[in-house]
Amino acid sequence: MPAVTVENPITLPRVAAPAEALPRPVLTVTTAPSGFEGEGFPVRRAFAGINYQYLDPFIMMDQMGEVEYAPGEPKGTPWHPHRGFETVTYLLDGTFVHQDSNGGGGTIQNGDTQWMTAGSGLLHIEAPPEELVVSGGLFHGLQLWVNLPARDKMMDPRYQDIRGGHVRLLTSPDGGALLRVIAGELGGHEGPGITHTPITMVHATLAPGAEITLPWREDFNGLAYVLAGRGAVGQELRPVRKGQTAVFGDGGSLTVRADESQDSNTPDLEIVLLGGQPIREPMAHYGPFVMNTQEELRQAFEDFQRGRLGTVPAVHGM
Repeated sequence: MPAVTVENPITLPRVAAPAEALPRPVLTVTTAPSGFEGEGFPVRRAFAGINYQYLDPFIMMDQMGEVEYAPGEPKGTPWHPHRGFETVTYLLDGTFVHQDSNGGGGTIQNGDTQWMTAGSGLLHIEAPPEELVVSGGLFHGLQLWVNLPARDKMMDPRYQDIRGGHVRLLTSPDGGALLRVIAGELGGHEGPGITHTPITMVHATLAPGAEITLPWREDFNGLAYVLAGRGAVGQELRPVRKGQTAVFGDGGSLTVRADESQDSNTPDLEIVLLGGQPIREPMAHYGPFVMNTQEELRQAFEDFQRGRLGTVPAVHGM
């Protein structure tokens, strides 16, 4: 990590918050508990314990790995349904193959993002390719769930395969940070991800001692999750480390600083910055369904049980 980089960041467009932007304070820092997902791959639950009022429109985010699999160990997920939201799978290291009951699918690896709008619903599977299962290897990524407003929950499913080479690359005024804009915009620079719910998603790499203060839409919330390394957030420089999420309050800018010294296996601070426009609608969430009411949840389960979300192909090529 990181999968997408440049040799000389100072050749990139530079972005910084205007001097008059109101700094966002840090409201809380939480530590993600560890668990297992799918067929047993390790995850950190980045948003566990955070009040939903600070997360909206985001529902959950898992850091998958970082894990070095021995031959025969790589794992994925079984076939499972989704309805009413979007899944964003950002793969830093390794390879994942995905397929759905509508015949869609593809392969993502090393900095690619697979953006799936589940909408009215489908069945889906994610798994490492056979060659990775045989050989073993490094696997590391994120999966983010983004809510859809009521008007879009039953839209037709859609995929966006965002290749790592297509993300918008930016830097800080001194060149000490590499900013990858995956979706939304940052300082007027737009990422490739097309979102139904307005959001910004940025993966930032900060060299030891580097600091960034970025413009942030005042109508968005603000979250920062540390993938690797140590640093501090906010003007108050609240300490953060790998596996921790910082929640920001209101304002027009976010500040992140990398510690002068990092772990030997983590040369830089790796952090994901998220912001979104809150939907502020009732949410009924159970398992793979995210709707507005309990009645809609019951309908989703009934539709799944009756095969209305699709059926598993006889041969899925995994």
